[in-house]
Amino acid sequence: MFYRNIKYIGLLTVILAMVGAFWFFGSLIDMGKPDIAINQDIAAIGRQKVIEVTFSDPGCGLRYTLITMSQGDKAYTLSSTQYPEKGTHSKTVSLTIDPLSMKMHDGPATLNIKAVDYSLFKNQTLLTKPLTIDLLPPQIYLQNPQNIINPGGTCVTLYRASEPVSMSGIHVDDRYFPAYLTAISGKPYYIAYFSLPIEARQGTTRIKVVARDQAGNESALALPHLIKNKKFRADKMNLSSQFLQQKMPDFQATDVNLRGKTPVETFIYVNTTLRQENFKTIQSVTQKSEPRQLWTDTFLRMKNASPMAMYGDRRTYVFEGKALGESLHEGVDLASLERAPIEAANGGVVVFAGPLGIYGNAVIIDHGFGLSTLYGHQSMISVKAGQAVKKGDVIGSSGTSGLAGGDHLHFAIMVGGQFVNPQEWWDPHWIADNVTKKIAMAN
Repeated sequence: MFYRNIKYIGLLTVILAMVGAFWFFGSLIDMGKPDIAINQDIAAIGRQKVIEVTFSDPGCGLRYTLITMSQGDKAYTLSSTQYPEKGTHSKTVSLTIDPLSMKMHDGPATLNIKAVDYSLFKNQTLLTKPLTIDLLPPQIYLQNPQNIINPGGTCVTLYRASEPVSMSGIHVDDRYFPAYLTAISGKPYYIAYFSLPIEARQGTTRIKVVARDQAGNESALALPHLIKNKKFRADKMNLSSQFLQQKMPDFQATDVNLRGKTPVETFIYVNTTLRQENFKTIQSVTQKSEPRQLWTDTFLRMKNASPMAMYGDRRTYVFEGKALGESLHEGVDLASLERAPIEAANGGVVVFAGPLGIYGNAVIIDHGFGLSTLYGHQSMISVKAGQAVKKGDVIGSSGTSGLAGGDHLHFAIMVGGQFVNPQEWWDPHWIADNVTKKIAMAN
């Protein structure tokens, strides 16, 4: 028995030794090569480009990594790292490529990335990435030297670029409106619809065209413009107990934040927090727009309807002599018959149809190039998201849903997710002067 146990112990020792040797030598003769991944597209590099390269080796770990860049017969070391011991299985290197400091020029170049592991055979991976050095920013060529714009109004402008760009549009102070690539008479143009806030003034509002090429080079050019003077109305709206008792329970039933709140507390929340949330939803819904014009001619105005409130009206809400808050009316309220049919103001695609907070049952239609319309307070919706509509198609009926005191249509127009004055788009002369003629200048 004693000798048998000795035999088993010896056999176990041999097995353990073999396993240890297998593990030790197996790691040394690891045949797997390191992996290299570039974390973004670098087909073109401008004046500066930040890139990230991830090296990984699940076996023995990384021994050495090297990143160089070459152009012609010159090579430049961007990163060189020696790992003093085993165990580094993954490493991400972030670096800034600055072709100017390396005295490189426009044209082809090569990014070379190398990784070596700790195996006995020093397995290595070499990644070679051809790319283009582009140090010149795109040139912008304006097609509309005259742009007359109303505060709260829309402007349409066209321009060309000297090369394909990855981003282009209009900056109005801190607001950005994307441009869309289109073809006119077989030539590529960028068309941008943008708007001005109602507080915009000549000399203080900055408007510029921006373009960034695929290498990251960016250009900016001031857009010639004249901002007209325009005044907007201000009024007080007295809230009755009947209105609050009638409308606020609807909001309390759909928002858990309002449970147990008084009608006055509910109204303050609805007029501030919910209004802002609804605006964010509208911006999100209108963010993606068809890159083509879906509308034609003048936009329709609700038939036989009287205006109850206009775009730009600044309202102060008063209850029992105390101001409860303010709001800016960013559409036109139109009242006709009770449950009157609501027609699509122009051709487009429905991108939203359903409850929308203060707007009640609402429909939003995309008309292309960032232009959209909103129809609020409906009693019934007759369309669904994704549905194409023509000008004059019935999309629902007027009502009192949302924050409406009586049966009417709240009609609004948005450009790039920002509300604009609908009256411009009801005016055929304004459309001819500010849209149609500008596009014709590009022919």
